[in-house]
This record gives sequence, C-alpha cells and structure tokens, in this order.
Amino acid sequence: MGKIVVIEHLTLDGVMQAPGRPDEDTRGGFEHGGWAQERNDPAMAAAMGERMGESWALLAGRRTYVDFASFWPKQEPNPFTDALNRVQKYVVSATLEEPLEWVNSVLLKGDPVTAIEGLKGGVDENLVVFGSGVLVQALMRADLVDEFVLQIHPLVLGAGRRLFEDSTTASLRLVDSVTTATGVVIAIYGAR
Repeated sequence: MGKIVVIEHLTLDGVMQAPGRPDEDTRGGFEHGGWAQERNDPAMAAAMGERMGESWALLAGRRTYVDFASFWPKQEPNPFTDALNRVQKYVVSATLEEPLEWVNSVLLKGDPVTAIEGLKGGVDENLVVFGSGVLVQALMRADLVDEFVLQIHPLVLGAGRRLFEDSTTASLRLVDSVTTATGVVIAIYGAR
C-alpha cells in the first residue's frame, strides 16, 4: 500500500494560494501569485523527489488538475515536466467528465474520500498531492494523509487561501528538515 504524501509551498502565515505564477489562482482577489518563484532552490526538488519515491502517482483535485493539464504538457522537456506527463494521474472532481484531456488521467468516481481510501489500499505507489487545498483538507479530516512535505518560505502575505483552516487540529511528527540557501525551510512531517 502506498502513502499519501502532500507537498506544499507555504508562507510563514500558512498561505498556499498561487505559489507558481501570478495568474495561477486569483480567487478572492488574491494579488500575490508567483510568490514562491524567487526562492526556488535545487534542494527543494531533491527533497520532493526523495519523499515521492521511485514509484508514485499524482492525486489532484479539479482546480489543480485543470491548471496543471493546461500548463505542464506545453512546457519544454525537463525532468519535472516529463515526470508529470508520464505519471498516472488520479483526479477528484464532481464536475469533470471522462475522457480527461491529459494523458494517463483517471477520474475517481463516487464519494471522494471512499474512492481515495480504496485507491490507497489498492496501489503500491505513493499518491502525491501538489496544491489541491480543498482535497488536502478533506484528506486531513478523513485522517488519510501519511506525510506532509512543507516548503515554508520566509514570507508573510497576510491574505490568501491557507492549508490549515481555522478549525483544523492536527498533531504531527517531524521526520526531517532542511533549510535551503534561499531561506526556505523544508519540513517533513509524518502523521501521528
């Protein structure tokens, strides 16, 4: 059985919204998109690769899947793009319909938590989640997240969608941590 590994960029105040680019997610009038780019560091890619393992699949919510599917297949070849295009992708959505546009994509049907529980028990590879905040929050409520890889940037935005909602409670166990040359703390937490 694989693990569910959540990999997120966060600010010190917990914002996870639109780390990649200005137009990534402007919900709620968010104007700080692309905030993570200036602190990219090779140590971040190394930590992600190590936690994802040799065998992994992407687990995504609708918004992240649609964004990734419109962006990554159009990028120049590189190891991350190639991996995302090649890997099996499992998508949680009540509005998308098959066939999904991105190669190797499967729509999970029925109750999302039940579908993911069944998927987790039926695959050997790790199920890796990038972004997908609504999905991650549902996974946390169902106690399905095995590991968090939080890339915490030395930045406070004061506004934006956060990983941990006000009502979230969790007790995590620090497994490892690394500080990058750009000041990002990569904290790896296991669920207790």
